Amino acid sequence: MTPTQLRQSALEVLEENILGYWLRLRDKERGGFYGQVTGEEILVPDAPRGAILNARILWTFASAYRVLKTKDCCAQRQKTKEYLDAALEAKRYIEVHLIDKEQGGCYWSVTADGKPLDTHKQFYAQAFMLYAFSEYIRATGDETARPIAEAFFRVLEEYGRDHRFGGYVEAASREWKPLTDMRLSDKDENTVKSQNTNLHVLEAYTNYYRIAPTAEVREALLSLINTMRTHVILPSGHLGLFFDEQWKPTSAQFSAGHDIECSWLLKEAADVLGIDCDATVRLLAHAATEDLHADGSIGERTWWEEAEAVVGFVNMWEQTKDERQKTKDYFGLAERTYGYILNNLLDREHGEWFWEILPDGTPNRKEDKAGFWKCPYHNSRMCYELIERL
Repeated sequence: MTPTQLRQSALEVLEENILGYWLRLRDKERGGFYGQVTGEEILVPDAPRGAILNARILWTFASAYRVLKTKDCCAQRQKTKEYLDAALEAKRYIEVHLIDKEQGGCYWSVTADGKPLDTHKQFYAQAFMLYAFSEYIRATGDETARPIAEAFFRVLEEYGRDHRFGGYVEAASREWKPLTDMRLSDKDENTVKSQNTNLHVLEAYTNYYRIAPTAEVREALLSLINTMRTHVILPSGHLGLFFDEQWKPTSAQFSAGHDIECSWLLKEAADVLGIDCDATVRLLAHAATEDLHADGSIGERTWWEEAEAVVGFVNMWEQTKDERQKTKDYFGLAERTYGYILNNLLDREHGEWFWEILPDGTPNRKEDKAGFWKCPYHNSRMCYELIERL
């Protein structure tokens, strides 16, 4: 597959397999988007609606409008209006139901009727809201959304940032007070800091700097880049997963998906600031290849890991263009992982991607097709990156 062919395939997957699926999940009665579709393709209309899912839907459709309207990509030009309408719907829903108008920031979740459900403040969620509203402003030029983006930046800096030891903590109460349980999910350790939260604050600040290139935002982003390089990225090139307040690792586990995702997000952050992080990017990408499988997949064969691997390997292919005879065939790695996605993860009957592929080679249908964590962000972003880069 040539780069041009890979780009064209990504465009088809984006429009036919991903975006069309999520357009069908708009709740025309209550507004917004439904909160869950099971792995057996059963819609759960009364499922709670999470901040992460809604922020990522806003980001996805704002990106679709931004990228596709300028790249002459849409098979039917009216699709760009559909994508903008979907972004506007997600934006309205967040503004009305998920933003805490009394204490600031966003709730973790609301009921299907839009009433506050879990009101604690996970800084991971605040970061995704900043990421999404920044993208919406980039895509539309709608300056009425700027105060919302700035408000999310303010709560991250005021309540989430650790000015003593660097980086950002995990969570706070609705009133921004300390919590005893700061876990992002049941699968995570209850620690003060994690690579996951700090990685996604990094991507949010990168996108926010594009629309607000002030000295204050630059300082915050540069400080976080340095924290990632000094504390989160270990000498092995892997990311530590969980940390105490002073960045002492509390887990010896690694995640290839996060390693490769961080490699290209760190490169992107450094590029918007005009600084050099290439050596660290290479270290991360090389570490991630330690968990590549013979079939082209990476890590635990989840949908998000495979998508991030394709982008990370294409990023390394671009970065090593002048020395490709001496380095790994990164485009070949991207092509193999992309082939694994096409052959295994795409649900060609209903649309979207399966959560993961099990050791016996079958899709995991016990996990959601759409839900709190199963969102159109990793896979659509892979497609946008391939369209823009190739």
